[in-house]
Amino acid sequence: MLIAAAVCPHPPLLVPEVAQGAAAELDGVRKLCGAALSTVAESGADLVAVVGAGERERTHGPDAGGDLAPFGAALRVGPGPAELPLALTVGRWLAERSGLRPDRYLEVPADADPGRCAGIGAELAAEVPRLALVVMGDGSARRPPASPGRPDDRAPAFDTGVAAALDRADTGALAALDPARADELMAAGRPAWQVLAGAAAGAGLSGELLAHEAPYGVGYFVARWS
Repeated sequence: MLIAAAVCPHPPLLVPEVAQGAAAELDGVRKLCGAALSTVAESGADLVAVVGAGERERTHGPDAGGDLAPFGAALRVGPGPAELPLALTVGRWLAERSGLRPDRYLEVPADADPGRCAGIGAELAAEVPRLALVVMGDGSARRPPASPGRPDDRAPAFDTGVAAALDRADTGALAALDPARADELMAAGRPAWQVLAGAAAGAGLSGELLAHEAPYGVGYFVARWS
């Protein structure tokens, strides 16, 4: 059963070595990610898994590593081979920064359908009596007026809906997110949020939204469920 979860964004700029002179701009988000992760660290879970989007469905072990060199920093994260996608690399960096040592890293295909995402979550929740998740995912990268993708007027409403679902621990709302709409709006967190929804179904958890920001035209959410 899922007993706790932390939801965090995964921009490489969260890592100061990548952000360099702009590192202070995300100090607040880093601090709130630490607060969310403390919920997981203090949960007494039998299994802690980090979930994030990648190229294919696969599970990485506790020593799996990632590399931030493609984002301008000669920084390796984790002791093992650099096999983690960005979402899990940043997730590992945040976890280690908070003194958390996850047991596994779960890569979910960016195009995974909602049913499969829910199934992955349900399988995780059934595996151990006490499961905790670190869920990595950005909102829309098309937030007006300026964003990495072409601004889309639908993006703020989409992200507001996600923020409300995270605040209420509304598994139904997360499960109902349209993959096509999320893809159009460049919302990379959709698969991971739907894994969370599948894992939390029936668990009766409460949510708390700690942050909903879009400092660079990308939606960032920080939340904790317990």
